[in-house]
Amino acid sequence: MKDRSADHTAAVTSSQTQDRPAEAPQAGEPAIWTRNFQFYFTARSAGLLGWAMLPVAVTAGLLSSGYSLSTAGYAMAFLVGPFAGLVIFGGVLADRFTARRMMIAADLFNLTAHVLLALLFAYGIDHLWHLYTLLVVAGVANAMFQPGASSTVPLVSRDVQGANGVLRISEAFTALGGPALAGVLVGTAATEWVMVISAVSYGTSACCLFALRLGAVPAPPADESFVRNLVVGWQEFRSRNWLWGVIAIWMVFAVLSWGPQLSIAAGVIVPEHGATAFGLLNCAFGAGTVAGGVLAMRYKPDRPLAAGAVAMLAYPLYPLGIVLDWPVWLLAVAQVVVGVGITFWGVMWATSVQTQVPGEVLNRVHAYEVAGSVGMFPVGSALAGPAVGAFGTDEVLLVGVVVALLTAAALLAARPIRTLGRVPGRA
Repeated sequence: MKDRSADHTAAVTSSQTQDRPAEAPQAGEPAIWTRNFQFYFTARSAGLLGWAMLPVAVTAGLLSSGYSLSTAGYAMAFLVGPFAGLVIFGGVLADRFTARRMMIAADLFNLTAHVLLALLFAYGIDHLWHLYTLLVVAGVANAMFQPGASSTVPLVSRDVQGANGVLRISEAFTALGGPALAGVLVGTAATEWVMVISAVSYGTSACCLFALRLGAVPAPPADESFVRNLVVGWQEFRSRNWLWGVIAIWMVFAVLSWGPQLSIAAGVIVPEHGATAFGLLNCAFGAGTVAGGVLAMRYKPDRPLAAGAVAMLAYPLYPLGIVLDWPVWLLAVAQVVVGVGITFWGVMWATSVQTQVPGEVLNRVHAYEVAGSVGMFPVGSALAGPAVGAFGTDEVLLVGVVVALLTAAALLAARPIRTLGRVPGRA
């Protein structure tokens, strides 16, 4: 299993440079909380808050203004569709023009889009295409931002796994707090203020990213075409059996287990136990995510993907509990355990990609990874309703349980995944 294509390695030695620590960290420098990581942590947390607030604000704002559920669904499609379709190209652009520049540009586009969204909701939506266009801009901006969000982590911290654990904890808090804040503001007829807060968050992110002081890393050769950059990224992706193996397994998991679960769980729990109970269960998952992030900061196995696959065995507990009609308190316990497991896997996976893949192609490889894994989630979500209608709720959830167990088993059975070791001195 080769680490990179020989011709690309030769070409890259005389190429332009991009952001990367130019020297080894000095003795006594924090492993995680370096000056650069503090700025990056603030930037990432601010951006995640803005992204978490947007779907709730747009959906609730449209419904409260008298628009139909279908209109809200179209709005989300215009937001998510460009991200899923363009993230691969974002990886190429991040490698060509540096990840930091692309992320700053994406934040500025998001800031502009959210200011205009605030004005749109404040003065009324006369034409829906105005809203859809601004959501497309936000979706494209996030597609340009995402590849660099992963590749920057090893540039700002010596302890890559610990840094990923910290970022997962931040992600958990913003995922819980962002929608809650957006819901409260929309409930007081202030959708435009959600957009203002989001705009400020993206402005904060851009300023913090601008403050980063990074060294240089090889970039694609200056005379290499965009298409060639894209092809090289694909070659680097497929040359690593452990990498494409995980994504192939995850695509099946996303369609048959992960994707359908949220909407089906809501369809069961809200009618039986109420919306409050469903909200508490999501909070329990968030608490598990925080605990999983803390665990991932402290426990560093020699074979990270194998350890992460074992942690994934926790995932079936929640859908199984719904099928078995567990009480809410027991479902909450299950959600905490699931949150720990899925977050620990996520940190092991992100750290492996960030430390095993060379910096000059990391943005492109990460983009292919996101497109293959996250891109399949909407497919599973869309199929949930028809599948329940055809086979029944319990049957679809049980399929998800079995697929989740088989996912963990497949990750452990695949030798390149199971035996992938930690990179000494980087993770």
